[in-house]
Amino acid sequence: MTFFTNPTEPRDLPGRVHLTMPAEIDFCNAAELLPLVLSAAGARRDRLEVLVLDLSTTSFMDSQGVRLVNDVRRRLPPGAVLRLVARPEGITARVLELTGLRRDVPVYDDLAEALAS
Repeated sequence: MTFFTNPTEPRDLPGRVHLTMPAEIDFCNAAELLPLVLSAAGARRDRLEVLVLDLSTTSFMDSQGVRLVNDVRRRLPPGAVLRLVARPEGITARVLELTGLRRDVPVYDDLAEALAS
């Protein structure tokens, strides 16, 4: 079991924040990731338009990962939107689809597309 407590450092782009998420998001680390993600978004609160969580290297995500994404979406500053990046053939994209979260949060195959949205 791999433990990742930190997403990578946020990339601060004009109006956008990009965070690369860990290889696994589950009950072991999801609760620790939430404040880190919200802190990165909150630090740019006055100019945040889009928060992109890059799940393209995330190879495992359970229901706690889905909960994390949903909690982030609900707690973003007013006017800010959440975008996800996930490999279409990956487990993460399948989990997002099976749980219905994909209907609420746009999922992109490509980081550049997510950042441009």
